[in-house]
Formats: sequence, structure tokens, C-alpha cells
Amino acid sequence: MRSLCLLLLLAAVDANAAGTTHYLNLVNTAQNSITAFSVAPAGSNHFRPLPFGDQPLHGGGDSATVALRDDDGCLRDLRTEFRNGRVLIQKNFDVCKYRSYHTGQYLRGNAQTVVAKMP
Repeated sequence: MRSLCLLLLLAAVDANAAGTTHYLNLVNTAQNSITAFSVAPAGSNHFRPLPFGDQPLHGGGDSATVALRDDDGCLRDLRTEFRNGRVLIQKNFDVCKYRSYHTGQYLRGNAQTVVAKMP
């Protein structure tokens, strides 16, 4: 009986851990509007688009909250696409530690920023 209770307790803990969601406040401090936002496990280059509304996120401080599943761990690569074709990739962003991301205004921890132009 004791083993059964322990197994049920462990199953409940695993189910709760798998269902964790991190919420990230995306703040557009750039001048151009954000047209797309994607996230990938750090270093994987497997970006998944995240919806942030039905309109572009205007520059100058507009913000939106996006939900991130916990199954990819804490470190993520964030890709932000702007209306002018610029792409900002923030590598190794820790979504467990930080609750907001300001479109590359500053780096956090061991994060790196890469700026590219869309082809």
C-alpha cells in the first residue's frame, strides 16, 4: 500500500512539472513594429512561432504576453522579426529567471544578440 501511495505521488508530481508554463512579457522598445516572434530550445534552431495578437506589436513600448511551455527547459533562443525586415535573435535567454524581454535593449546572463536582415 505504501508503494502504491508513493507511485501515485510521484505520478502527480511529474504531471504537474510537465504542465508548467512560463509567461514572458515581450516589450517592443525598438522603433519598428514586430511582425513575428518565435522561440526555440537554446542552440537548436528549431523555432516555433508564438502568437502575440492579431496586430503587429508597435515600437516605442507596446507589449504583449506570450506563453512558453516548460518542456524545452529554461534557456531559449528568441527570434524577433520586424516590419523593416530586420531579425533579432537573442540566444540563451533564461525564461525561468526573467519575466520580460525588451527586444534586445539589454543582454541578460550569458545571452548573445545576433542581428540579421531578412533575405
